[in-house]
Amino acid sequence: MEKRQDRRPPLQKQHGETSNGSYVIGRNAVMELLKSGRDINKIYVKQGERTGSITVIVAEAISRKIPVVEVEGRKLDFMANGIPHQGVIASAALKSYASVDDILTLAESRGEKPLIIIGDGIEDPQNLGALMRVAECTGAHGIIISKRHAVGLTEAVGRASAGAIEYVPVAMETNLARTVDMLKEKGLWIFAAEAGGQSCYETDMTCPAAVILGSEGFGVSRLLRDKSDYVISIPMYGKINSMNVTSAGAVILCEASRQRHFGTER
Repeated sequence: MEKRQDRRPPLQKQHGETSNGSYVIGRNAVMELLKSGRDINKIYVKQGERTGSITVIVAEAISRKIPVVEVEGRKLDFMANGIPHQGVIASAALKSYASVDDILTLAESRGEKPLIIIGDGIEDPQNLGALMRVAECTGAHGIIISKRHAVGLTEAVGRASAGAIEYVPVAMETNLARTVDMLKEKGLWIFAAEAGGQSCYETDMTCPAAVILGSEGFGVSRLLRDKSDYVISIPMYGKINSMNVTSAGAVILCEASRQRHFGTER
């Protein structure tokens, strides 16, 4: 293939915070969380609640590009599990996010060509955690996820990763299309894992590479697929025509890792 031209620990339980999940509950607790600088996945606000400190919280979240999601009060009640939420709950990251440059620097420090997973709208924490485990086991250098319509680094993700969360850097990006363009500029080739592509076993993935894995229900978005250099698929021989995102990611990343260690010949 031709070259392209050239852990922070959780906050202590206080002010209405719960350790059941990675939620910080209540106005004072969320305000303190914002002041702490800890990474925040999303802030959930009760529909129509725009009084007092809620206004300040929302304004600060918007200024920091933290997604604010309006939900019904009963959803907040369920999330709070009996703790008074005062109309606001934040979902805080289990550990700090890396940057895309951090991931590329890790590959460089190892003397390796980058191998990156891009998660396009993965919402199930079990799947993201399992993909982190796949990334660690196959020697991938990191995962890039979307800030919206996707799960962040929650405690459920950490549990599902079986410890891989400590070793695999995860970057959260607002615009994956822009991120893909940036990776191309840095010399990476982009592989979208989708049905109808060429076999991953017949595709050279020894180059600097990013593999896009789509959401559980919709696959890789059309925009990211169109921006990809290759669309690759896993040959299917049974009656079911697809694997879930974790299984597909494991197969493709294992093949990419095999090629990097043993060459493309079979």
